[in-house]
Amino acid sequence: MSTVATPTPSASPSSPSTSAPTASPASPAPGKGQEQGPRRIDWRIRFGVLSLIWGFSFVFIKLGTDGFAPPYVSFGRMFFGALVLMAALLVTRQRLPRSARTWGHLTVAAFLCNALPFTLFAYAELTISTTLAGICNATTPLWGMVLSLVALSEDRPTRRRFAGLGLGFVGVLIVLGVWQGFSGQDPKGTGLALIAAASYAVGWIYVRRTLSGTGDSHLAMSGSQLLLGAVQLGVVAPLLSPLPTAFPTVPLLAVFALGALGTGLAFLLQYALVAEVGPTTATLTTYFIPVVSTTAGVALLGEGLSWNTPVGAVIVLAGAALTQGKGSTKAAGAKVVAAGSEPAKAQSS
Repeated sequence: MSTVATPTPSASPSSPSTSAPTASPASPAPGKGQEQGPRRIDWRIRFGVLSLIWGFSFVFIKLGTDGFAPPYVSFGRMFFGALVLMAALLVTRQRLPRSARTWGHLTVAAFLCNALPFTLFAYAELTISTTLAGICNATTPLWGMVLSLVALSEDRPTRRRFAGLGLGFVGVLIVLGVWQGFSGQDPKGTGLALIAAASYAVGWIYVRRTLSGTGDSHLAMSGSQLLLGAVQLGVVAPLLSPLPTAFPTVPLLAVFALGALGTGLAFLLQYALVAEVGPTTATLTTYFIPVVSTTAGVALLGEGLSWNTPVGAVIVLAGAALTQGKGSTKAAGAKVVAAGSEPAKAQSS
């Protein structure tokens, strides 16, 4: 589930098959008195954990809306996620951006990449399943291609990418079961989820055009973005829904997990993956999120599953993968985190 869109590190992706460099003959082997650095968890394990977190985010949203109005689910998500990133900033002793221009662009990015899509997904899951929400999230690369044709003149389309766009559109129609009246899906909820996915794509393009090369760290930029999103929802939420009068345990824990894990921790994992294996590999979490959300929805929430949903989802993901072929590396790299997401692709609700 996509959460934060920030410029991609300039370091080139390292090959997943390469291990730590071999020590040269002149390098002494560590002795008993020498400290060895902590062993990092293999990137494949962290990739799987990130996919699980973002996939389960749709379940957390569903559980959260059982006790709170959608704007407050999104506010809690932004608030707890921002706390995690602010804590990380304190630990690493990094400072927030100082440029007023940067803060202005981050305010727009927070709305497009976080406040708006998070809230739309929460509203959507009042009437649609976590399975459908996860699949709608996976259409973000398709929206990204369409929008990049207009906004990014250097990102030229290819036949392969056009084929991916058409294939993805067919997949969405199959998921919705259009031949049998949308297969019982709620058109309004589905529309909100698709608009949320499109908002992610618009946000990534905006970030790419306005926030590249600011000189601030990705952690500082993303923490600031989540903080601004929390402020935005803190102001708007009371205007959309009455303040909560009760705080039921399960919905509250779900919102906390959605923010602390699905937003804050997910960003930290995604940022580390981008730095280690590059944005192209890291953003492949986008294609695992619907699998996790579907499995979790069926197993934990008892959601139904007809044949057209998994078949259509596979077609959507295949189409999205085609649109990320040659010529789209920059667009994919615009996202460091969801979630999600809900990631794009790196996606990520």
